[in-house]
Amino acid sequence: MKSLPPNPRPAPDHLLASRLAADPAVAETARRWARTYLWWKTPEEILRDEPSRLVAQVMDMGTYEDVLALERLLGPELLRAVLARAQAGWLRPRSWAFWHYRLGLVAPGEPPPPLPARRIGAA
Repeated sequence: MKSLPPNPRPAPDHLLASRLAADPAVAETARRWARTYLWWKTPEEILRDEPSRLVAQVMDMGTYEDVLALERLLGPELLRAVLARAQAGWLRPRSWAFWHYRLGLVAPGEPPPPLPARRIGAA
């Protein structure tokens, strides 16, 4: 199985932003997700500044329909990139494990890697 390399950099936000804005229907779906899953910021802020956070939020809290749409619109490689660069607190343990299995990063029966953790004193 594939393993996730440690990578403190944000997910490829420019790729996510361009994919989420690829056509009007996709852009409207992304704005709806932003209003639903990151309601404390405007959709424009989220799509401009934090598209990887939006994707992680849908991966963690999304409805079944939203998760299927996310997979269809972004594909497994971009979802793996978001997962590989997820920050502490972005995904709960159950979602973390689900996506590792769903994206083929962990073999059935093997435990997923530890969740990202905050480090005191880290920038």
